[in-house]
Amino acid sequence: MTLRERLAGGDVFQGYAYAYPHKTSYRPLAPPVPLDEAWSREDKDALFLYAHIPFCEMRCGFCNLFTSTHPGGGLVSAYLDAMERQAAVVSAALGKHRFARVAIGGGTPTFLEPAELDRLFRILHGTFAIDCESPVAIELSPKTTLCERLAVLRQWGVWRVSIGVQSFVQSETRALGRAQHPDEARAALRRLRDAEFPILNLDLIYGVQGQTLESWRSSLEAALEFSPEEIYLYPLYVRPLTGLGVHGKAPADSRLALYRAGRDVLLARGYRQISMRLFRATHCDVPGGPEYCCQDDGMIGVGAGARSYTRSLHYSSEWAVGREGVRAITDDYVSRDSGQFAVADYGCSLDIAEQKRRFVIKSLLRADGLGAGHYLTRFGTALTGDFPTLVELEELGAASWKDNVLVLTEQGMEWSDAIGPWLFSQEMRERMDAFELV
Repeated sequence: MTLRERLAGGDVFQGYAYAYPHKTSYRPLAPPVPLDEAWSREDKDALFLYAHIPFCEMRCGFCNLFTSTHPGGGLVSAYLDAMERQAAVVSAALGKHRFARVAIGGGTPTFLEPAELDRLFRILHGTFAIDCESPVAIELSPKTTLCERLAVLRQWGVWRVSIGVQSFVQSETRALGRAQHPDEARAALRRLRDAEFPILNLDLIYGVQGQTLESWRSSLEAALEFSPEEIYLYPLYVRPLTGLGVHGKAPADSRLALYRAGRDVLLARGYRQISMRLFRATHCDVPGGPEYCCQDDGMIGVGAGARSYTRSLHYSSEWAVGREGVRAITDDYVSRDSGQFAVADYGCSLDIAEQKRRFVIKSLLRADGLGAGHYLTRFGTALTGDFPTLVELEELGAASWKDNVLVLTEQGMEWSDAIGPWLFSQEMRERMDAFELV
């Protein structure tokens, strides 16, 4: 299907291509791949480390992340034990390595008690070669942004904190299935600012039923009162097995108008657009440490639900959204011994054609654009020869060439959630469509 055909119905919100291939393309690997073999030919000088904590104080109505609420019976302690076993095995399999970036997500990592958070950092820093200048990021929710937890984060040198506020209008957070008062969000943001983290990121959602341009702008203005270095504007998607999905809710049909309004407000207030979702303040300092490029460099995930990838192999634990599915996978994870952590047994192999496709998708959907020279250096072939369909972007006014870099126009940027899925291979589409979500 051409991009023109994809856009013919007027819906530009077709799918968020934050990763390619998506986890719904993953399957059991037969035979399992030993990690030391998977990483033996990889460049390990600038890796990304991601630690996943699959616990939250509540499950928001829009959330399809791998997470569960209120773990009991010592599950958190058992989970950290398993992370410690996995980290030791993975570090040994990597051999000499260095991490350029570290992120802790979930779920809500700050759901952990302060002592548990401290233990998590001790596991990561005590096991992996994390560069002393590498920025560390972590995700929070307003309810878990408490002074005792923030003190632990400051002690371990966390650089970037990301808080999901979603809206400062209580009727909208209620429509999102989120029990949160605007004053609670503001209090959490004040605590984060008082703690003086170098980068504060704030997430907002547009497309909520009942949301208007006026209420959306009021949320943006409330967010800007705290001068966040980064703001993510997420369009609402209602996905299967989420609270909104189960109850038959749907996004408002005004998402494109809301996106444009949010973009215009942030650009007028001195933010740069990095992608369709990410806006960064012009004064935001670039973090130190080794350079990391998500198109070229590898990623190590630790924890149930965490993704890892080399150039030719992406792998993780299995993935679920429903409560029973998430709990079953988490229980399996905490029961695994060191030998089981030494292999990748669930994932997706990428041949050279899929590696090229991933490079194109990950590059094109960012404001920096898709460099033909970078592509040639990486793969030894010409970008336009491998992807002649990219010319359609120019024909539709969605992209243009600047110094041998294909860059999305303003029009193309707002079509990102149609362009990404358009670039998926037929094989990956079929694998994703065949996935049985639990």
